[in-house]
Amino acid sequence: MRQLLADKVQGNLLGLWLLVPEHLRLGTWDLLCGWTGQPPERVEPRLALQLVHEAVLCTSGLRSDRSLTQGGGLELANGLPFLASDSAVHDLLAQHTVEDALRLQVALGKIRRASGHFRGRLLAVDPHRVLSYSQRHMRTHASHKASRPAKVAQTFWVLDADWHFKAFLCTANRAEVDALTLDFPRRWHVEEFFNAHQTLGWKRAGTANLHIRYGQMTMALLAQAAIHQLRMRLGEPVCGWDANHLAKDFFRGLDGDVRVQDDTILVTYYNAPNESQLREHYENLPHRLREENINPQVPWLYGFKLDFRFR
Repeated sequence: MRQLLADKVQGNLLGLWLLVPEHLRLGTWDLLCGWTGQPPERVEPRLALQLVHEAVLCTSGLRSDRSLTQGGGLELANGLPFLASDSAVHDLLAQHTVEDALRLQVALGKIRRASGHFRGRLLAVDPHRVLSYSQRHMRTHASHKASRPAKVAQTFWVLDADWHFKAFLCTANRAEVDALTLDFPRRWHVEEFFNAHQTLGWKRAGTANLHIRYGQMTMALLAQAAIHQLRMRLGEPVCGWDANHLAKDFFRGLDGDVRVQDDTILVTYYNAPNESQLREHYENLPHRLREENINPQVPWLYGFKLDFRFR
């Protein structure tokens, strides 16, 4: 891996490297090591990190048929000199149960609440049937009268409804008319969240194996959490883009190069949007992380530090 960095890496997936400091702030690596049950020197947590970054890129289909195989820095951002195959990812997900995924989700929720991402005083729960392409025999469902019945996987979404006051129907002693006319329509924010972020990995379900499906969905939750932190530093209009737009024009759209310099991986961008704002947040990154009491050494990158330049 060091040799690849020494030779300088160029590509169109370098926007992913801006998520590395957000992973450090979020504690993504510890969560992935806990989910895999493997120590940091093993490959499994790095394979899981590839799943997180695939969700960020809103990818679908076979890895061998995607542009991800053309390089561009994705594998190095995961701490790997190669891109994991479909079989390796399938085996990783199949080894972990729904309970494993739920434990990771609970831990992530506690971290996000402590970080101020949401208050958690009032939660809106909404069911969503996700289109499935599983080959198994499954009950079909028609989303509306004009559509043909199709295989679906049942999921449930929970959204914080108290950050800005967005009340929801509940068992509290309230006036029924107000609840029906004012509070209930505000549950639509769940739909807005789903529409903006579903391409991270919740738009389709490729398998009926719940262990694999929950694992995939949980990796997408980690992706959404890291992206949320990055959005706060991007500035308008980029911070308001939906997941698909962000994947196409930011994570896949930045030109630059990656190389190693002493004990630091240096990422240089040439066409980054809101350059001055990004420079304020990401240049001299090791010093900034130390000020936040965060170790600037990236554990899945074998202890290298990371810094950015914007040209």
